[in-house]
Amino acid sequence: MPEFYPNSPMKHLRFPIVIVCLLGVLLQPLAAASSAPEKKTDRSPGAAMANTLSTVTGVAISPLLGTGAYGAYQYFTATTPEKKAALPWFAKIGFWLPVLVIVGACAAKDSLGAILPPGMKKPLDVLETVENKASGLVAAGAVIPLSVDALSKLIVAHSQAPGLASSGFASIQVGVLHLSWVLDILTVPFGIAVFLVVWMASHAINVLILLSPWGAVDAALKGARTGLLGLLTLTATINPWVGAALSLVVILVAYLVAGWAFRLTVFGSIFCWDFLTVRKHRYAVSPGNDRLFTGAKLTELKVPIRTYGTLGRSSNEGHWVFAFRPWLVGARKEVEVASQGTEIGAGAFVSTLRDSSGTFFILPPRFRDHEQELVSAYGVPGGVQPAGLRKAWSALIELFTGRARPQAA
Repeated sequence: MPEFYPNSPMKHLRFPIVIVCLLGVLLQPLAAASSAPEKKTDRSPGAAMANTLSTVTGVAISPLLGTGAYGAYQYFTATTPEKKAALPWFAKIGFWLPVLVIVGACAAKDSLGAILPPGMKKPLDVLETVENKASGLVAAGAVIPLSVDALSKLIVAHSQAPGLASSGFASIQVGVLHLSWVLDILTVPFGIAVFLVVWMASHAINVLILLSPWGAVDAALKGARTGLLGLLTLTATINPWVGAALSLVVILVAYLVAGWAFRLTVFGSIFCWDFLTVRKHRYAVSPGNDRLFTGAKLTELKVPIRTYGTLGRSSNEGHWVFAFRPWLVGARKEVEVASQGTEIGAGAFVSTLRDSSGTFFILPPRFRDHEQELVSAYGVPGGVQPAGLRKAWSALIELFTGRARPQAA
């Protein structure tokens, strides 16, 4: 769609407006619960299961926003001081309020990212990727088990309803056995597995933002994820069964892209670790021990893009050997890669090993400033050439000084 008002100040406020609208959708039931007269709702275990599935999927799509909004919902729907005191820790105002403030700060960062140079925004993207991992671990370890445990208790309580008193089994006093823990053993691992599959697919968006040099693309990716979370929340509020159906669609899609999302998750983890710990100052190139990621060119050898493995020299002259394990734990596999015509493209954050037709390998940040060592160790015929932001910087120097920036032979 064309931009009729490209200089409008509203252009850079679109993403915060989306966040505000989403929070309005997430918290709309709070106003309804406090102002509207009580109406009959479906309190059956089936409806509770549908709501729990929607909750698990929504929190997995955006752990920080989902956990904060879910905690705020529980806080405002607890109508008495006793109920508020019994709320879990993530529903306390001291937790969910700062979390929603952080969500707003991330939205502002993405909004301003459309006008900031990539070099200024990229460190903030790294921090947000680490935050997404941390909040995902918190949600997987605490929020999801508590939600599923509440469902288990509801199912057990429903099975002991007064309407079952005439049954001979009701006289056994099943409630004394507290059988909700049995359901927890069966359902909590399933809930965590569903969460992890959806979270990996959602977390891939953060890694794609790390790879993208354009703030507008970042805002579009975040907007799509936020819109999906808003749609899921809205449908679950209107009808829990429709929300559960949409959740199943999201889970199916996440399962189908699990391999791609897993490789992106590993890439993002290595990138953030190398970047934040400044590992390049402690790294030394060692053929046979250098671990990196595959590029698009190796898909011709049936190796998926961004596969993590080890590069080494081959006994066959003019070739390298790349060894990897599928899912990092499978059987070891090796492929030979021809090195003719290759060069190292040195970028500001990520360098690549490539030729004129595409990228063979993506080098993690630990290889920054070690490109010339790689050329010597692996016999890269094209040497080191500028790429990405560094290539733009070289062109800028040549434009204003009339001198080309010297390149490594």
